[in-house]
Amino acid sequence: MTAAEKPVALVTGTRTGLGREMAVHLLARGYIVVGCSRSAPETPLAGAYQHVACDVAEEAQVVAMVRGIAREHGRLDVLVNNAGIANMNHALLTSAATLDRLFATNVRGTFVAAREAVKVMQRRKFGRVVNLSSIASPLHLAGEAVYASSKAAVEELTRVLATEVAPLGITVNAIGPGPIKTELIAGVPEASLNRLLQRQAIPRLGETRDVMNVLDFLIAPASDFITGQVIYLGGVA
Repeated sequence: MTAAEKPVALVTGTRTGLGREMAVHLLARGYIVVGCSRSAPETPLAGAYQHVACDVAEEAQVVAMVRGIAREHGRLDVLVNNAGIANMNHALLTSAATLDRLFATNVRGTFVAAREAVKVMQRRKFGRVVNLSSIASPLHLAGEAVYASSKAAVEELTRVLATEVAPLGITVNAIGPGPIKTELIAGVPEASLNRLLQRQAIPRLGETRDVMNVLDFLIAPASDFITGQVIYLGGVA
């Protein structure tokens, strides 16, 4: 397979955690992977990986990044909207500035990256957009009013965008993981985490392999009839 024939994936939020693991996974599957974060990865990734300094909350930076991918590679096959930030606090103690910050990254960042990626994907009449949601939304977790609301917005964006871009040969789906041992849950008290796990049908922490399994399914060429879906992990309905 020549470089021009290799599929290209963009994964946002690859500095650490799940985003980094997804980048490594896609590299192993033969993708050219472009990753981004506001700061450089703690450890550089090897192989066909390119890193871009980009804050997904800044529209101009996202537009420039995707246009750069189009110029260099001439294609974009997969977008994984992983970049996100969380906040755990009682609604009465949460500032409007915190709300603005979370929605700027989690919702606006997801929207702009998807919008720009689809512009490139439509040239080849093929594309897979996978957004990251969370079980915080369907479980209506106390202390996460802003975070859960931002993920609910991502889910509705997923459904509407899926309808709009279906004629272009592009699917849009979302994965809603439960808690996985990453930086995102580092500050969650153990008692709170255990209570959350007991609300899952399968009461264990998620593992990165659980997410990769669903990611592989959603981006497969054979999954061209699956769009507008949100798949929660751990048995959450």
